[in-house]
Amino acid sequence: MTRLILATRNAGKITELRSILADAGLPHELVGADAYPDVPDVKETGVTFAENALLKAHALARATGLPAVADDSGLCVDVLGGAPGIFSARWSGRHGDDKANLDLLLAQLSDIADEHRGAYFACAAALALPDGTERVVEGRLNGTLRHTPAGTNGFGYDPILQPEGETRTCAELTPEEKNAISHRGKAFRGLVPVVRELLG
Repeated sequence: MTRLILATRNAGKITELRSILADAGLPHELVGADAYPDVPDVKETGVTFAENALLKAHALARATGLPAVADDSGLCVDVLGGAPGIFSARWSGRHGDDKANLDLLLAQLSDIADEHRGAYFACAAALALPDGTERVVEGRLNGTLRHTPAGTNGFGYDPILQPEGETRTCAELTPEEKNAISHRGKAFRGLVPVVRELLG
């Protein structure tokens, strides 16, 4: 059985990708970066989601000698020219402060009318092999931004993005509903044929 390593310490992401691989009938064993505590975290110095995903996947593949999967994702707002984009997790200046990021974004968009509040979640998922082979698959979830947060599921900007065709925000969907339509779910599912092609 080929072992695949996912460049995250987020248990939710590992569970999600495990279930996608299992649903596709792929026999690969998936572990998170926690299985290799000596591998250092990678600085995300790329200027696109794909570049950042590849940086992380290649670093992990080199350090472990195993095929590695990594992803990078964020929120892209139409009227902000695609920002916060790769800066989504640190939009307010502090990395990972979801509430501060959300509050700042809502303040920046406070006078923007509903018809101009289009946005989407984007995700790039990369597979890198120790020999340098690489593939990237991208997924996106289109929607509009609410004026106030709603829902307690999810994280990040989930409470303000209402997916197309939905009356609820991402944070009001069940995890199963969200995974079925999410940018990350689409990108990870898009990796399945790539894993099959490169790893059998």
